[in-house]
Amino acid sequence: MTLIFKFLFLIPLILMNNYYLFMVCLMFIFMYEISFLVFNYCSFLSYFLGLDLISWGFILLSTWIVYLMIFSSYNYIDSNKSKEFLVMNFFLLLFLFFSFSSTSLFMYYIFFESSLIPTLFLIFGWGYQPERLMAGFYLIFYTLFASLPLLLSIFYLISFNGFSFFWLLNVDLNFYLFFCFVTAFLVKLPMVIFHLWLPKAHVEAPISGSMILAGVLLKLGGYGLIRVSLFLYNYMSFYSLFFISLSLFGGMFCGLICCVQLDMKVLVAYSSVCHMSLCIMGIFSLYIWGMWGSYVLMLAHGLCSSVLFCLVNIIYNRSGSRNLFLNKGYMIFMPSLCLFWFLSCCNNMGSPLSMNLFGELMLIISLMGWSTCSFLYLMVLSFLSCLYSMYLFSFVNYGSLSSFNNYMNISCFIDYSLVFFHLVPLNLVGLKFYLFVNFV
Repeated sequence: MTLIFKFLFLIPLILMNNYYLFMVCLMFIFMYEISFLVFNYCSFLSYFLGLDLISWGFILLSTWIVYLMIFSSYNYIDSNKSKEFLVMNFFLLLFLFFSFSSTSLFMYYIFFESSLIPTLFLIFGWGYQPERLMAGFYLIFYTLFASLPLLLSIFYLISFNGFSFFWLLNVDLNFYLFFCFVTAFLVKLPMVIFHLWLPKAHVEAPISGSMILAGVLLKLGGYGLIRVSLFLYNYMSFYSLFFISLSLFGGMFCGLICCVQLDMKVLVAYSSVCHMSLCIMGIFSLYIWGMWGSYVLMLAHGLCSSVLFCLVNIIYNRSGSRNLFLNKGYMIFMPSLCLFWFLSCCNNMGSPLSMNLFGELMLIISLMGWSTCSFLYLMVLSFLSCLYSMYLFSFVNYGSLSSFNNYMNISCFIDYSLVFFHLVPLNLVGLKFYLFVNFV
């Protein structure tokens, strides 16, 4: 409970509108979480709110991404809406903390849906274009339309068992009940054919909204799938062929879409769909390597996609455009930023020493164990991931500099620090990867 009181202590800092002290306290909370995880990671299920290693990983990711969200939005510090911005980020972090620390399926649903409200206000209040209203409606209606059957299924489950505790659930299932449990999480991930809300929300959201959407909110669906697989095991095994096949073809399709995109933000958004399709396949394979591979890839993608959105925002703030034809040749006057582009794109394609590589290797091993016929599609999927990452990097950093950008300012120290704080944990955790493999 001490961690909850530490979170609640941030409320007076918001009311005083003390931006810098709020950031310092948030960093202390993050360090406290790391110390708790380091000294207690051997226990699979802790006495602290029933958290296991999966919950702690996502809570650490949420705290770090929210910290970097506020760090990236330094333009709002002196504005009239700075207090409201801190309030939205605080409640979003609180809802995410309670979502990942819930051991009850009903409480998880409550906080799962509550996280939509601050996200919607971030898009509406700090978005860039008038189309942000339509993007927000897409986000909330897609999620709520799929979540209502989940709520009804949870009520049936509680009436059948008398509780909704994850590890003790046992229910008489049928196909309709299984579909209701799974659909809400597949829309949130999102799976292909349910993904149309994601590019719209990313394009119209501010940098903080894009970071939290790609970094943490997509992972709520993967976390929910991992939890419900405890009692949906038989049905997930029976229908895994359909979901894995759809994710394989959908990932290849979205990879091809990424290769022809001209908007940098849309390209990064569709690459998120490709990576999440791998996570869906790993979870539905029902192998332990697939489960842990999905978990590692979700953590890695949370940092990798967030840093790519930060780099796109750095260019957008200076050029006023996200079009690849208008943003070329940045190696000439921003060579340090070119290095960060290179490292981020390498991590996005799964280069060595990054968490992405280990997560993708575990997923490929599990899918090859599920069916050896999938190796051809996985090979094409990996190739397309490498292709659109190289396409993004080469278009932005090479080529002749447009006269449109002659008077553009160079990057500042805050931008470099923001990217650095993403890349350090993304690559350093790979050196301690045996901590994850010990549980496989």
